Amino acid sequence: MAEVEIGVAKRARRVYAFDDVAIVPSRRTRDPENVSVTWQIDAFTFDTPILAAPMDSVVSPATAIEIGKLGGLGVLDLEGLWTRYEDPEPLLAEIRSLPVESATQRMQQIYSEPVKAELIRDRLAEIRTAGVVVAGALSPQRTQQFYETVLAAGVDVFVIRGTTVSAEHVAKQREPLNLKKFIYELDVPVIVGGAATYTAALHLMRTGAAGVLVGFGGGAASTTRAVTGIHAPMATAVADVAGARRDYMDESGGRYVHVIADGGLGTSGDIVKAIACGADAVMLGTALARSSEAPGGGWHWGAEAHHPELPRGHRVQVGTVGSLQEVLYGPATVADGTANLIGALRRSMATTGYSDLKEFQRVEVVVAPYRLH
Repeated sequence: MAEVEIGVAKRARRVYAFDDVAIVPSRRTRDPENVSVTWQIDAFTFDTPILAAPMDSVVSPATAIEIGKLGGLGVLDLEGLWTRYEDPEPLLAEIRSLPVESATQRMQQIYSEPVKAELIRDRLAEIRTAGVVVAGALSPQRTQQFYETVLAAGVDVFVIRGTTVSAEHVAKQREPLNLKKFIYELDVPVIVGGAATYTAALHLMRTGAAGVLVGFGGGAASTTRAVTGIHAPMATAVADVAGARRDYMDESGGRYVHVIADGGLGTSGDIVKAIACGADAVMLGTALARSSEAPGGGWHWGAEAHHPELPRGHRVQVGTVGSLQEVLYGPATVADGTANLIGALRRSMATTGYSDLKEFQRVEVVVAPYRLH
């Protein structure tokens, strides 16, 4: 890819966000009912390629169950309010009502309560009892401490999710998590991330991960770019990681690692473009936080918003557009891409003539920057 000159001493690669690209129809079209949006990872098959992000404003045990029944995968944050407090509902209500000027500080206080192993066990057991696929997420820092509890509780899919996750984390204060050894010893598929580059993703794939999350600081509630100067425009990041998947398949003799876009997916159009750029599935935060069942009640925040030392996110008001059913499957009563996400994906695939998600990854994409004026 051609570089541009920032100045005499610095050159940079031109990269693209989802808003910078567009999908081009082909000569063939299909009926939307004749396309498949099913997604399979390891032994688990889902009706939709949707994972609900492990964020307290998005996933509770109840919403994880509902999302599972609707054909997606709800990932519970095993370091969130549900594993810190026996009854987090009053605290969720308090977070929703906090004045802007004191929200970050008060959230830091609320999340200073320790994570409790028995609550991890109980929350995962609640989801398992409902008969849906059980998924939980820990940060790399907490994985060593709690993974045995998570596995004993019967998790089906284990997610290691951080702002960025590398296969070669360096730490002097503690023994870093050896991802390759850790994944090798587990009997469940592990999804890791985020990664934002070809090289980082390739290294994560070599650890034995079943899926790699792609994204860095791109969500609606994130201020990572403003705080640290780090950001990964998602169209390029997904395409780069998809390239790593292709090369790893050759290197490993055919082992397929799923690419899961995670961040910057606020509308159905973003979801469509993520898959067009090479993603197998998408992890949604903001899009599902807009549902009436979401624990955030129209508000949205991530773990970065209450980091004890360097907060890199806000609690943001995203509103409510409908039930989870309506957000995922419609009918939509708005025309802005926030409802009937799966219907939009089906229509885009049908309009361009593709019958399943893997085929749709080959659709033609053009650079067509779009800016609202």
